[in-house]
Amino acid sequence: MDDTILVINSGSSSLKFAILSNDGDRILVEGIAEGLGSNQGRLTIKFDGQKHFHALPTSNHKSALIQISNWLDINESIKADLKGIGHRIVHGGESFSASVLINDDVLAALNKCSELAPLHSPAHLKGIEIAKSLFPTLPQVAVFDTAFHQTLSPEQFLYGIPAKYYQDYHFRKYGFHGTSYRYVSAKLGTINPQSLKQGVLVAHLGNGASVCAINSAKSTDTSMGLTPLDGLIMGTRSGSVDPSLLAFIAEKEQISISDTIDILNKKSGLLGISELSNDCRTLEEAMLAGNEKAKLALDMFASRAAKQLMSAATTLDSIDHIVFTGGIGENSSYIRRKVCDNLKAFNIKINAIKNTDMARSEICLISDENSSAHIWVIPTNEEKMIAIDTINLIKNEPIN
Repeated sequence: MDDTILVINSGSSSLKFAILSNDGDRILVEGIAEGLGSNQGRLTIKFDGQKHFHALPTSNHKSALIQISNWLDINESIKADLKGIGHRIVHGGESFSASVLINDDVLAALNKCSELAPLHSPAHLKGIEIAKSLFPTLPQVAVFDTAFHQTLSPEQFLYGIPAKYYQDYHFRKYGFHGTSYRYVSAKLGTINPQSLKQGVLVAHLGNGASVCAINSAKSTDTSMGLTPLDGLIMGTRSGSVDPSLLAFIAEKEQISISDTIDILNKKSGLLGISELSNDCRTLEEAMLAGNEKAKLALDMFASRAAKQLMSAATTLDSIDHIVFTGGIGENSSYIRRKVCDNLKAFNIKINAIKNTDMARSEICLISDENSSAHIWVIPTNEEKMIAIDTINLIKNEPIN
């Protein structure tokens, strides 16, 4: 078995992993360690159609990776084929416009920009450090969520604040979900080669949600900003709000700005509006049962997605393709329909039958024949993109 790659995604309280082969097309093993930092940590490993559960008594990133390493020791044939490790890194700041092999200089740069993602960066750095100690002979690669958006022009990435804040602290729009957008853009290019020279809008809709404008396969605008809080309404994030709202909430609730931002990150969005759940499936079930708050949350989610799509579209020469991806984008016919209904002024028309009858996990064209743009559903595969980048860098081949 050739080019088998371990992909690691270290979060603040969880760690996802997968082992992929055949240029990322085949998932051999996947799993998640949850509840890290609590007394209820557990590692789930899915292999050969079966799920295996492992308690994590110390419940931290190190114990999770040690357990994964122990599993690989038992499954020697898989371990023997490992060629490298790819790490998903949320924030690369302005230092990284492409994936890189990890060395001391890269680690120093990651530490330097870690303040831009205080919730994610410490976990990423911890995951790299532990993986290096457990797998010292394997090359490691960093793949950045922000890298794809380094093609944004200054008028798109700068904020309307005193210039010194960018000059001194690099406060600017960075954008996220870049690995997903890069994958979707490339996949669309294999189906419709013309798209690589056209204007594409992608809506990555999941618990975290954003949109991206892609012109000739390069990102020209995106909805997330300095942090993933900006832009669309999400599962628990508020998305864009009047900045003064933070001061009003802090004053009325007698809490700090930090606590207020925590509310916008963890208690808002679909959860805060519906007062029920951040899960789109739960809300759709509740809506069908007559829950008005659930319907309001879903409709607000779709409305903001449509607005952000057209905002990003101002950086395109034309709107030739609209792509839905991510857990909600791929699976919710209701959200796709509502987003497109909100774009009727732009002659964006969805085919109702294709939208509802499409096969899950398949690439589908769901636009009406009279639509001014093709509308697609393309399942994303960030793990495959990370595996491909890792393979190419190990082989000293260019990153596409």
